[in-house]
Amino acid sequence: MPVSRALLTKAYEAACRAEIEALKPGNVHVFADGHRMSADQFLRSAEVSAAPLTEPGVSVGRRILAAVDATRTAVATNTNLGIVLLAAPLLRAAELPGRDLGANVREVLDSLTMDDTAAAFEAIALASPGGLGDADNDVREQPKIGLVEAMRQASDRDLIARQYANGMADVFAIGLPALAQAEERGEGGMWPAVAVYLAFLTGFPDSHVARKHGLDTALKVQREAAAVAADLARQPGEEARIALLTAFDRDLKARAINPGTSADLTVASLLGRCLSQCLA
Repeated sequence: MPVSRALLTKAYEAACRAEIEALKPGNVHVFADGHRMSADQFLRSAEVSAAPLTEPGVSVGRRILAAVDATRTAVATNTNLGIVLLAAPLLRAAELPGRDLGANVREVLDSLTMDDTAAAFEAIALASPGGLGDADNDVREQPKIGLVEAMRQASDRDLIARQYANGMADVFAIGLPALAQAEERGEGGMWPAVAVYLAFLTGFPDSHVARKHGLDTALKVQREAAAVAADLARQPGEEARIALLTAFDRDLKARAINPGTSADLTVASLLGRCLSQCLA
């Protein structure tokens, strides 16, 4: 049975809130702002983007555009483009009658039209993220190919694009298992979300970091994150674990490094788990 709009809205806002309440090194969170953005801006962005992302009868592309437009009006900066790009197909998939969210997501992506592509391109141009205008299909021009194909062409350099190309396989194969494993270990509070974030940060060179600072820096951050994750696993107490993450957080922010793609994928994973549970 499809998930109701009220539950979709609740799931989306809860995923955004859980991500911003987790101490994610280098990213914005309630423990510390950063990169000229605040946690309150992200919470406000989640609030105003929820309605357009769950609007019944509206296409994925139009939801993306309306959500980005609402965010820009509310906070005047790009806080959530990656989140919106990932959340829109997930939320639409939960509206379909099938109980398998992964299969539903693939169905949604397969059914995207050129109108979806044009609306998504307009949203990306509106959000003005660095570098995307130089892609094979300039988002400031009318699209020549469908959204999934455009994302496929960018998937080797952008992990958000890769999710469109692979049916969000990384969300289902990395994010959801990391979340489940953390909960099986007895983790509570923010720690499951931290585990998901670190799973992505250690699993890939963050594409936002690579776009801003180059691939070598992104690979270095990936190695640093792996060392921090290993140290974290050896720390028995919450106070020591928070101190470890805080030190890494300050170091990354001092270098103006923001692993934003890993954070976006964390939201998608939190949302995907909730939607899967709703469909079960």
